[in-house]
Amino acid sequence: MKNPLDSAALNAALEDVHRAGMPGLFAEVRDGDQVWRGATGVADVDTGLPVTADMRHRVGSITKTFTAAAVLQQVESGRIGLDTPIGRYLPRLVPGERGDAITVRMLINHTSGLAEYLPYAYPSLKAFPALADTGPQSLDDHRFTRFHPTELIGMGVTAPAVGTPGGWPGVYSNTNYLLLVELLEQVTGTTAERYITRNIIERAGLRDTELPAGPYVGGPHSQLYEAWFGMIDPPRDYSVYDMSWVGPSASLISTVADLNRFYGMLLAGEIVSPSSLAQMQRTVPVVSQEGRTIDYGLGLHPMEGPGQGIFWGHGGTVWGGGALAMTRADGKRQMAVAVNLQRWNRLDSAGRPQPHPIDGALATLYRLAMYG
Repeated sequence: MKNPLDSAALNAALEDVHRAGMPGLFAEVRDGDQVWRGATGVADVDTGLPVTADMRHRVGSITKTFTAAAVLQQVESGRIGLDTPIGRYLPRLVPGERGDAITVRMLINHTSGLAEYLPYAYPSLKAFPALADTGPQSLDDHRFTRFHPTELIGMGVTAPAVGTPGGWPGVYSNTNYLLLVELLEQVTGTTAERYITRNIIERAGLRDTELPAGPYVGGPHSQLYEAWFGMIDPPRDYSVYDMSWVGPSASLISTVADLNRFYGMLLAGEIVSPSSLAQMQRTVPVVSQEGRTIDYGLGLHPMEGPGQGIFWGHGGTVWGGGALAMTRADGKRQMAVAVNLQRWNRLDSAGRPQPHPIDGALATLYRLAMYG
């Protein structure tokens, strides 16, 4: 657990991911006072512009840790009860028996049983998780669509339930976090974006992190290439995109340095109290959007290598982009990695994603970055 940073090995592992087919990626790894930053590949496949380690990036559902922390702050202030039914706060959005049965905690840890709204908002994805029956057309149709969060919530709430409130395993659903956004706005009297900016982003001193108001990423950034399981060939750039389809559940723009700073402060008890952090680290089994069962807490999930200690953090994807940020429980070792291609796995004859060299190369990079 006291592995120093091996810059040559990290650079080689990064290069291996690029060689496996990733257009560009960049990362920051910290071990105590040591810091390594690396970048390889291109930010734009047409111009050949190289990626750099300080680029701003859409980090997807890593946003959920920020939103969960904001809710926990309001739990600490007494304005939100973690085990209070959501129907007491938002009876019109989750009416009747479900509103009485689903608690705030169940929303944060994805055990509400509420369905994912995405296949209903994006018609060409309606067959999800039957990937072979989906298509990418809706991604273009909705590039500049301005969704209203209550419209999306309505889709998820009226869709067939994917579980019973509080039942295990839970099922990962963005509907849960859009409800948390509405809850935050009700109890704080301001927008969730403004609250999270003031009380999470600014409090942590994150200078290159924001919840975007428009479809553009400001400052130096990469294009984001979406392949949708080989159905978009060559992959198409979706870096310009209206992020209202996820809002403050997955729209954050950040840097690898800011992500490491945030998770370091969170695990040190500087964003929420130690008791709230302990709540965030209470996990339940949840089925991820990739169909894997993972341990999930309140906006955090753990990763553990044999004898290496537990790391906490979150991953995230958007159309074309992705990131993973993990910090060891003691805060000493940290990793944040950003990539500019998504859903690179083509489907086999049964409609299942086929293994791709990128998968193994990324797993090796993560292992080296976290465990040395």
